Amino acid sequence: MEPTNRPAAQAEPITPLTASIPASSGEAMDLGRPPKEKLPKEKLPKDLRVLFRFAPFISAVPFLAFSATNYFAAVQAQEIDNAGKVSALALISGVSAFAAMLAMPLAGVLTDRTRSRFGSRRPWILIGALIGSVAMITAGLSTSIATLTLAVVFVQFGFNAFGAPFSALLPDRVPTRFRGRYSTLVGLGTLVAGVLGAIIGSFFVTMIPIGYASIAGVLLLLTVWFVVALKDKDNRGEPRQPFNVLAFLKAFWVNPIKFPDFFWGFLGRFLLFGGFSLLNTYGLYILQDYIHVPVAESLKLAPLLGLATLPTILISTSIAGPLSDRIGKRKPLVLAGGLIIAMGALVPIVAPSVLGIIISGMVVGLGFGTFISVDQALMSSVLPDAQRFGTDLGVLNIASTLPSVVGPAFAGFIVLTFGGYLALYIAVVVVALVGALAVLPIKSVR
Repeated sequence: MEPTNRPAAQAEPITPLTASIPASSGEAMDLGRPPKEKLPKEKLPKDLRVLFRFAPFISAVPFLAFSATNYFAAVQAQEIDNAGKVSALALISGVSAFAAMLAMPLAGVLTDRTRSRFGSRRPWILIGALIGSVAMITAGLSTSIATLTLAVVFVQFGFNAFGAPFSALLPDRVPTRFRGRYSTLVGLGTLVAGVLGAIIGSFFVTMIPIGYASIAGVLLLLTVWFVVALKDKDNRGEPRQPFNVLAFLKAFWVNPIKFPDFFWGFLGRFLLFGGFSLLNTYGLYILQDYIHVPVAESLKLAPLLGLATLPTILISTSIAGPLSDRIGKRKPLVLAGGLIIAMGALVPIVAPSVLGIIISGMVVGLGFGTFISVDQALMSSVLPDAQRFGTDLGVLNIASTLPSVVGPAFAGFIVLTFGGYLALYIAVVVVALVGALAVLPIKSVR
């Protein structure tokens, strides 16, 4: 972890990737006073340009898979068992949550210890995409809740395994002064993919197997292109720690007393991703059972509601990351993002209508875009051990991926227990507020 108490460089407005930005006196930014004189500008180094160009597209891969799979699974659960659709979707999500939780630390431990002519990260990125893509095709052929659940388990396992080595590329390769911009690109890919997955899926609602196969094929081809284009050094001569069961089990644990900043960052990320994901999977059922939109119309309307959030997502994500680099502060923007998410969840409570859902989505998108574009840069500065970036990021990424599969299960529990979706929106408000406030105790980053 790089120090955060060095003299800061005054940042310039961020322009396109090839634009110049100020050079800092060191990798880390002190998130405090600006210097008295403007430092010479420097361009994005050539060895980073491939990674930055691919960043929004490759970061989109797992979330496009999750979004499309969630949409298809909701439709399939309704077709297989309409009366029990909420509990069926909760079961699918709950079981696949375990696979997501297992995949991230396992992939993190393995990628840190991998030695090959292709480096340590690229092989596992490709393996994860291959597992997830095959599982998506299998999900499209499922005719029962049991087989659908098993297929979704491997979708989650594969693309979560993809996420651990990809996330490790940030601390591996990206200097601190470029991390806000890089996080913005990753955030854009993540958020847009979360919206587009369901929209793309809606075009295949009457031919779901073809939809699964088409999306899986594109994602796998994009991944292959990335791992070929992103060069890495042969690391077969580097020392490595031997893999054992104890090391794997330890990967699930970071001492919150010894590393409190990591703990608070993990908690905030988990809750804010959780609040965002609580509503996503059940969007189709919310339209049908809370807003009372006819089934046929809701199948078309649900993905389009996500499209309405794109303007606010793009605006907030594009501004917040570079702004955090310029002002040298991460925490205020992460806090603001969480509070805005909570405000957005209040709208359907007072205005339970299609318009209310649209406004809510736009506000939540504004908040989540602000949060996600800065959070990755913040968390890269509080990783416990510089020798195990892949492992620590594997643990950290549980906080962003596990809510996407636990959220629907928890949401289903709330709906079934309290008898409606009003309680779900109240839960989102509470979860988002607590998640936003969790950033305040972090001391090593401003």
